[in-house]
Amino acid sequence: MSELKSFFFEKDTLFILDQRKLPFEEVYFDAKNIKDVAYAIKEMLVRGAPAIGCVAAYGFMMGIKEGLSVDESYSILYHTRPTAVNLVWALDRMKKAYAQGKDLLQEAKKIEQEDVETNLKMAKHGASLIAGKSVVLTHCNTGALATAGIGTALGVIKELHKQDKIDYVLVDETRPYLQGARLTAFELLKANIPYKIIVDSSAPFIISKGIVKAVFVGADRIASNGDTANKIGTFMLSLACKAYNVPFYVVAPTSTIDFNAKSFEDIPIEERKKEEVLTCKGTFIAPENSDAINYSFDITPAQNISAIITEKGVAYYPYKESLQRFKE
Repeated sequence: MSELKSFFFEKDTLFILDQRKLPFEEVYFDAKNIKDVAYAIKEMLVRGAPAIGCVAAYGFMMGIKEGLSVDESYSILYHTRPTAVNLVWALDRMKKAYAQGKDLLQEAKKIEQEDVETNLKMAKHGASLIAGKSVVLTHCNTGALATAGIGTALGVIKELHKQDKIDYVLVDETRPYLQGARLTAFELLKANIPYKIIVDSSAPFIISKGIVKAVFVGADRIASNGDTANKIGTFMLSLACKAYNVPFYVVAPTSTIDFNAKSFEDIPIEERKKEEVLTCKGTFIAPENSDAINYSFDITPAQNISAIITEKGVAYYPYKESLQRFKE
């Protein structure tokens, strides 16, 4: 395919780009049933909150088509990744569509198309916050590989490049899964946007040198007060930005806002298997009998965030009030 897509549905099959194999191989996994979809989400063939939500919607439809009950279909997908709220949002929407007698395939396609349109709106809002040509920094992967469209934070960066406002992009490698080095660099290369990959722990020092004019990150869940869960390492960036007065922007669709979560205390943080820390591409980089802690996400406090950029507009601190206008 000429256009980079993290997934597409065709002939009763959900084709999911296996992001574990990028950037060296572009291979699509054929998800033919709900268990295939659950596997793809759990094992991170697909990742990124918006993309997970879209894929889960198709998976729910498949489960119902296979003859599973609504509760069975919901449960199988719900337990794959606990932090990304878009997963629950999409499943709740599909469950409601089923109760209303709607065509589930059309509803899943609608969710996908809405994400494409949402990405474009966020990109415009975010790009308006940058005045001149700048070096920007991003973490993890928040582009086409994480969404149905051009991306969230990376979508803003693509729009900035389109407007000739990008000098180059600093890309955190994003340990331990290397979504920055493998995936964001892959997307930027395809889009002909200049970039430089950096070690995660070097980002605060680079920010202190005055090189970075803004940091754009995505989100997996935003509490109603603005506390944000995102890929581990995001909190560190927010602290450096606050210390050196660098704008720190979170870019996410309103479907990522969990209005039922009052603060970070209501956000579950996924802890993944230790092997992801101890190995790289299946090869041990530490003694094999080592233990490890592998939190997949951290929490950035609302007061560290300069603005939250959504498809409905830009919100500013205090978020408890400013985010409310985005609530449906």
